[in-house]
Amino acid sequence: MKRLTTILFFCSIICFSAISSAVAQCAMCTKTAQQLGEKPAQGLNAGILYLMLMPFAIIGFIGYRWWKNRQPSSEEENNIYP
Repeated sequence: MKRLTTILFFCSIICFSAISSAVAQCAMCTKTAQQLGEKPAQGLNAGILYLMLMPFAIIGFIGYRWWKNRQPSSEEENNIYP
């Protein structure tokens, strides 16, 4: 468990450090952002990244809950070998 926590911690640090410099705009969004100016373009980019992150967060939460519910409890572990 400690190893998994360490791996997840370092992955999240890497992901969040990369988000600040990420450009998540398609060609049409880039042209629109150029017309809006610098400050609105940064807001548009942050919104795109937010919308991209939400499905991953939801799937991660569901996967974590599924993984926790599939682990046997300590009482079930004791009853494996009668």
